[in-house]
Amino acid sequence: MGYVVAHGDDIDRARLTWLTAGRMPSVDALERVESGQTGSGGWPALSDSRVPSVDATCFRLGEIDDLGAIGRPAARQALAWLASVQQPDGRWEEDPSIAAQAPSWAQPGDPEAGLYLTARAAFWLAVSGPPPGATPAWGTSVEPNDHVDAVRLAAEAFTASLGPEGSWPSYLATGWFGGALLYHLGLYYESAQVQVALTDRVPEMSASDAAALGAAMGRVGMSAEDWLLTAVRRRLGQTQRTDGGWDSDDGPAFDVHATLTAIRTLR
Repeated sequence: MGYVVAHGDDIDRARLTWLTAGRMPSVDALERVESGQTGSGGWPALSDSRVPSVDATCFRLGEIDDLGAIGRPAARQALAWLASVQQPDGRWEEDPSIAAQAPSWAQPGDPEAGLYLTARAAFWLAVSGPPPGATPAWGTSVEPNDHVDAVRLAAEAFTASLGPEGSWPSYLATGWFGGALLYHLGLYYESAQVQVALTDRVPEMSASDAAALGAAMGRVGMSAEDWLLTAVRRRLGQTQRTDGGWDSDDGPAFDVHATLTAIRTLR
């Protein structure tokens, strides 16, 4: 927490306050995070582009969720846009027009990238509503998830890609988003297969990968005492720097973001 306070900006500190104390940020802070949204509802990968990106939109939704604002109109519009660009087979791909700007993990036409975007987009559509079968507390109501059909179709596409031992033909992050998605849907056997494969890799994960894995699984309600999250906490303990922060795989400019993700996992 001290590292974020010392090295983060106003938005980073607002995320810290929400994650640790549950206090909503100012409207100004929320509007700054939501800025740049296209008319269709997604966010572009580059500030000078008007073509929304699946990957960039999911990243922005993660920031907004860290501010407790996933229910605000900007996030709801982004989620509706994600659902609208899902392909008939349940998958997502980036728009071909941004292929030159898209990173290697989000290249249009690449099956690995497509499965990653599918797991990540479906994860955010899933956690935007209540878990399946949720019952309201006395005197309250449970808001429906507007994207339940899109989520289930994506889960079917992800499950169909799994190998017999729970392996997946894509990047490491695809595993934790897909495993969290299946857990959220109550597909515990299929999710457990993925979790076993992830747990085997935790001891060699980078700090930011371990943090992101833990944050995704925690977001869908996995117990902190689960064996996978226990392994993640152990890895974060091994990789924390003496200044309190964690290294990002994307370079020092993103160390505060990696640290906030670790705090989300550990809180």
